[in-house]
Amino acid sequence: MPEPADEAGYCARRATGKHIHSASPGARSRRTGLWTVAVTHNNTRILMATGITAWQIVDGTLKPVDSTLAECGRTEPYDLEEWIAKEPVVVADDIVIIGRQIHTHSGPLDLLAVDRLGNTVIIELKREKLPREALAQAIDYASDIATWGVEKIGEICLEYTGKQLEDLMLERFPDVDLENLTVNQEQRILLVGFAVGAALERMIGWLSSSYGVSVNAVILKYLRTSSGDEILAKTAIISEELAQDRSKRRKFRIATSDEPGTYDFDELRDHLRDYLSHNQPAAQRVRDVFLPILLEHDVLPREELKAEMVARGAAETLGAAGYALTSVSLQLGMARHDFLRQVVGYDYPRYEWEKDNYFLRPEHRQLVAEVLAELTAAG
Repeated sequence: MPEPADEAGYCARRATGKHIHSASPGARSRRTGLWTVAVTHNNTRILMATGITAWQIVDGTLKPVDSTLAECGRTEPYDLEEWIAKEPVVVADDIVIIGRQIHTHSGPLDLLAVDRLGNTVIIELKREKLPREALAQAIDYASDIATWGVEKIGEICLEYTGKQLEDLMLERFPDVDLENLTVNQEQRILLVGFAVGAALERMIGWLSSSYGVSVNAVILKYLRTSSGDEILAKTAIISEELAQDRSKRRKFRIATSDEPGTYDFDELRDHLRDYLSHNQPAAQRVRDVFLPILLEHDVLPREELKAEMVARGAAETLGAAGYALTSVSLQLGMARHDFLRQVVGYDYPRYEWEKDNYFLRPEHRQLVAEVLAELTAAG
């Protein structure tokens, strides 16, 4: 296992214009993280970083290097934010940026990302010391984003990256199982700045270790050497490995199944009526869009179903229809929704995780039509 100082540092970078390049061989740097070890109530040891000190090695002599963005004419929105947007590994190695300066009820969020588990990642930047208030601000952003559906997050991603969210996820994380991925089920907070006070450090450690809140602070060090090279180093309050491990352990796994139910007629009708009466968006989509379309077809492939959703105005684009269909597929795949699988069938012709060729089982088509008519009449 690497020593803390090695684990904390991010390789030297040279910023040229809006692009980040490797520093020239003649500009070597040595970085030392200043660390403390916190022991929580359950004896968990958390390695915490409180700062970075750096020296440049010139002719075999160590010379302290200390500079700031402001001193060197760099700014948070035009430089730091741009660097992180292009190279998000600076703050975390398991995320992809999907939006920048995102409007929320609490104001504009600097950067929005998603990780390989589908969690949204709220990234708040400060070009100087992180104040305690930054944590409250980020939590405010997270509380708003927690209410967003996958459609809105997909729209943000498409506007910023020009790519559909599902395509971007597969490009960044080729092994991700989209069918069993719940986007925005949890929110992570990353505060990024150049120093952190003891109070904020204590709050982050307490929220993370005692309450499982996914929050961390990344501390950067911006340096300009005597030769003009610009260096960006980083460390984190909680090591990335520990933060990612906690996120995986917290991930709530929904039991899934492809087995249909075996209810008698009355039980099946009651289950369908109860589920389709819910006001949740997914249940409404099944009731108002998915089942009515299937009633008009014997078997409907995934792509044709998406096109039909667009034609009926249930989605603006095929990409949006794809997100909507994914949410329906998740509903079908939940183990407790065996009554849905008793009336709806599908198979997996392309991928083991992608449902396709949807159809209503012939023996239950009339029941589905009657339940939908009953709910429509009830308003």
